[in-house]
Amino acid sequence: MKTFKSLFVAAMSFATITVSAQTADEIVNKHVTALGGADKLASLKTVKMEGTMNTQGIDVALTLTKKHMAGMRMDMEIMGTSNYQIATPTQGWVFMPVMQQTEPQPMDEEQIKSVQSQMDIQGALFNYKEKGFTIESLGTEKVDGKDAYKLKVVKNGKDVFYFIDAASNFIIKTTSKISAQGQEMDVETTFADYKQNADGYWFSYTNTTTQGTITFDKISSNLPVDDKLFTN
Repeated sequence: MKTFKSLFVAAMSFATITVSAQTADEIVNKHVTALGGADKLASLKTVKMEGTMNTQGIDVALTLTKKHMAGMRMDMEIMGTSNYQIATPTQGWVFMPVMQQTEPQPMDEEQIKSVQSQMDIQGALFNYKEKGFTIESLGTEKVDGKDAYKLKVVKNGKDVFYFIDAASNFIIKTTSKISAQGQEMDVETTFADYKQNADGYWFSYTNTTTQGTITFDKISSNLPVDDKLFTN
């Protein structure tokens, strides 16, 4: 009996070592493969994501349109008003008539930096070296009971931590710090309900932050997107 117990402990220890001994590049490569491979990711140029954001008990219809490294726009219908955020690699605007704004307001520098990182629709881990990022493997942690690889990604001088499900190799959580109104804040986003869209691209259809949960009903890819969509 003791022998079987010892073998079980040894097997579990080996399994733990096997999971945690992955290098950063091995983890990234497995992640890219899970998303369809390098060629598939490189072919993703635009996305249009339609869904609902639930925040403070209120459901807000939203549409998020992104063109890879060129621009993004989020349209929100709130209490009968049409609101939007627009950003390009150099500037951004916010127009929120629900907050009594009468004209678009320019984003501050920190807002623009935060939004710009979201323009990389192929994912920060894909071709990260060419983007000038560095990645360090920090072993594994439990995320909602699941073993997850933890990666420290340094992007433009900022640390972002990615947690990748060791079973599916999908990103299930990111954490970082941002500066807002002169204060540093912790930001955590979780990703769930991964599905392939009609074009075979994998997306998380449920994203949750401290501001609320976004549930996407439809995600379209590689639709024509005019750059005028990202101008006031």
